[in-house]
Amino acid sequence: MSMHVTIRQLRALAAVVETGSFSEAAKAMSLSQAALSGLVSELENRVGVRLLDRNTRSVSLSAVGQSFEPMARRVLATLEEALDSLADLKELRRGVVRVAAPETLSCTLMPELISTYKASNPDIEVRFEDVPIDMVLAGLLQGNTDVGFGPAGVIADDSVEVHVLWPDPLWVALPPDDPLARAASVSWKDLRERTVINYMPNFATNVLSNVPPRNHPLKIMPVHRVNTALSMLRFQAGAVVLPSMSESLVRGFGLAFLPLVRPQVSWSVAMFVRRRPSISPAVESFARFTQDFARAWTAMEMYRKN
Repeated sequence: MSMHVTIRQLRALAAVVETGSFSEAAKAMSLSQAALSGLVSELENRVGVRLLDRNTRSVSLSAVGQSFEPMARRVLATLEEALDSLADLKELRRGVVRVAAPETLSCTLMPELISTYKASNPDIEVRFEDVPIDMVLAGLLQGNTDVGFGPAGVIADDSVEVHVLWPDPLWVALPPDDPLARAASVSWKDLRERTVINYMPNFATNVLSNVPPRNHPLKIMPVHRVNTALSMLRFQAGAVVLPSMSESLVRGFGLAFLPLVRPQVSWSVAMFVRRRPSISPAVESFARFTQDFARAWTAMEMYRKN
């Protein structure tokens, strides 16, 4: 039968035993002596036996109390250990954000975003992985990733919130000696005479489905990484289609980079956040910061391109 013994009652007993005095125990627990005495009396009434022998000059454990007190201490020690573990878990949740993004965003957006966030949140650890988009999504669904990035529309799962950050038009990278590199822009029709070195998964579904069939078919050479595609373009004719935000990456390879038009197709950058009953303060902070950062990034990109 449950006796409804409380932690406060056990702590009161332990404090009396440790100090050998009701008055000193009351001070240690920041209670009045009457309140502490009441807790001990409640405990004795609940267990139905006297645990302390009292007289005008001293207090000591009774015979039963001597057997009970070590067990009470074990209960209190176990509770303290559990609370310490919980505090560690709360600190971990508060102080770590696990982030993942595919290669294009890893080479462009993520370094500046994470660096800027860390500058104003030095106590929060950002653990970043640059992985293919399918691994970004798998990490979110399996609980190994808190915040992911990628193109909008690649995930539809109630456990993940999708925040579209901005639409980014697709441009085309070309060798600098390509005749098209001298123009102000390139049309999809222009690309029919070139091999498109493609690193994007589901390129046909997510990109070419927005281009009228008369403007292609294109000759596609698939690769797995954007750096591979751009490296190949340095040594052979062809083209690579990328979001316009990749300009610094493309220029770093010494390539021309031009708007891709007729029609203009946009690639919407999205942030994916695992939906949980109580999102950690660190994840919430990073997600909020990213949305503010995205607005500033968009304004800067528009200003630079105009």
